[in-house]
Order: sequence, then structure tokens, then C-alpha cells
Amino acid sequence: MTSLSDLPLRANLVGKQPYGAPQDPVPVSLNVNENTHPIPEGVVADIAESLAQAVHGVNRYPDREFTELREALAGYLGHGLTVEQLWAANGSNEVLQQILQAFGGPGRSLLSFTPTYSMYPLLASGTDTEWIAVARPADYALTPELVVGALREHRPDIAILCGPNNPTGTPLDREVILAAYEAFDGILIVDEAYHEFDAQRESAVALLPGRHRLLVSRTMSKAFAFAGVRLGYLAADPAVIDALRLVRLPYHLSALTQAAATAAIRHSDEMLATVADIRDQRDRLAAALVQLGYEVHPSGANFLLVGGFDDPAAVFESLRAQGILIRNLGIEGHLRITAGTESETTAVIEAIAALTPTAR
Repeated sequence: MTSLSDLPLRANLVGKQPYGAPQDPVPVSLNVNENTHPIPEGVVADIAESLAQAVHGVNRYPDREFTELREALAGYLGHGLTVEQLWAANGSNEVLQQILQAFGGPGRSLLSFTPTYSMYPLLASGTDTEWIAVARPADYALTPELVVGALREHRPDIAILCGPNNPTGTPLDREVILAAYEAFDGILIVDEAYHEFDAQRESAVALLPGRHRLLVSRTMSKAFAFAGVRLGYLAADPAVIDALRLVRLPYHLSALTQAAATAAIRHSDEMLATVADIRDQRDRLAAALVQLGYEVHPSGANFLLVGGFDDPAAVFESLRAQGILIRNLGIEGHLRITAGTESETTAVIEAIAALTPTAR
């Protein structure tokens, strides 16, 4: 049987592993930071009606500029954004890939602060962009001094600040973003995939005026409970949007994706109604795990990075055997747990409590 070693693979892809998290049909799946609450039935009905209407026209290509969707996204984000400042693609991963295709590539570099989202280095490899990883401090929190020092030392072409950061949940302060933008001449991406769960900080979208190298990436996969639709989006200077047009595939957003996402945004209040409950369950989970003696890192997202496990792999497998799926990311002594519904949170608390005498 042919293997990868038999193929003329690009040198920078040799030995790489594709992105992936376990996908098991378990009763409690808390490993990929989805919003586990169901979409309200009334919203489902309206989205279904929008899809039915869109199907009538799928013999034709969709709107290449997806103008109606971009108008809806601009309205959702506010801050005086116009349709010319919005972009979208099949998940924020594709948005980030398009940014790297436009501004990265051979001879150029991408910098971020680790541990962070594991797709960043994979996207760098896929676009032949050098990956520069700078370690976060022990508490994972970025400071202006740390970020400025790294950017001035490495002078990357692109830098990504993830806030709240995945997988640590660490919030990202405005002062860090401003200091980073002034520290180098490259493209600065703020990845706000989990921003709706951070009740304390204003979106970096507010910082866009006068900063043409600042790009803010968002997604409907998390707070919007729309992971299966695959819709990520970007707010940036209109010139950046023009640059992404140079690398996007023709008609890259299907008519069905456009219809579903536009309908969901019409119901943004209802779609986001579960966010407060998810925060409550996150805080409840954190308090319970601290009481059990674990170290819970501060989180502005819908998940927790939890330390204090002597054998994270054994705990992961034990929970998996009980129908509870969380995430083992290979961070020593740590596991990541998504905050789910009240019953899901109860299940994971009780399961870890039962394991604690032998797991730690």
C-alpha cells in the first residue's frame, strides 16, 4: 500500500500530522469547545425556510461577494463597520488561511505565543510560511513588554494574538493589542473566536479605525452554536478585504452557507441567549474542580484549562470509557474541558470527583 513517504510531498510537510480531535458518539462531548445547547426551534424553522428558498437557485452560482451576509455581519459587529470591511469564509480557519496566502508564504513568517491554537503552525506549513513560536509565561497571560520584545526581536510578517486564548482561556487585554500594533510593521491578527464569552473586554473591532494592519477574526462556530455550518468572518480595512479576494477560490461560500448564516444573524439575540448560562456553568465547573484540589487557569472562554492531573492520558481515557469526551492536548499535567449544559457539567464534575483519589 502506498504511504506518504512514497509521494513527492513538500519538504516542510514531511512528518506533519493533520489537525484532529477525537470524534466519538458519546453522550457528553466536551472536547472541541462547541456550544452544546440546541438552537431554538423557532430559529431552526426560519433557517430551514431560508435554506429551502436558497435551494431553488442552486443551479446558479451563489453571490460571489456574499453582500447580504456581509451586511448582516457588519450590523452584528456594530462599531460603524461597513460591508467593505467584512469578509467571510468556511470557518475562521479558512479566513486565517487566506490571510497567510495573501501576506505570508515563502520567505515570510508567522509569530504567535504558545501554547495557543494548534492550527496556527499547520496553516503556516500549508502556506510555506515560517512558524515562530514564543513561549507564554507560567500564568499564560501576555503583557505588552513580552509581546513587544518578541515582535521586535523576530520582526515577523504576521503575528496572531488569540484572545481569549485557546487552549488556556487566557483573556487578551486592549493594552497588549495596542502595544503589539505599534511594535512592528506587519499584519496583526486578533483571533476572537471566543470573544462573546468574555463579558469583561471590548472587541478589538473597536480599535480598527486608523489601523489598516489590524485584522479581527471571528467565528459563528462557538457562541452562535453554528459549528456545523462552518462560517468564520473577518473585520479589517477595505484594502485587506481586497487582498483576500486575490487568493479566495471562486464562489467559495455556497448559497446554502450564506442563507443559513444570514438567517442566524437575524436571530442573534436568541442564538446567543445561552452564552450567560455557559459562563455560569464554566464558573461552576471551575469552582468544583478547585474544591477538588485542581489548578484552574482563569478563562474568558467557554472552556477551562485544568492542571494537577498526575496522568492526564489515563483520566482522559477513563472519562471517555464513561461516555465523557474532553481534550488531552499534551500539556503536562493538564486537560481542557468545555463548559456544557448544566447536566453535562454535572456529569463531568461527578466523574472527575470519583476519579480524584486515584487520578492525582
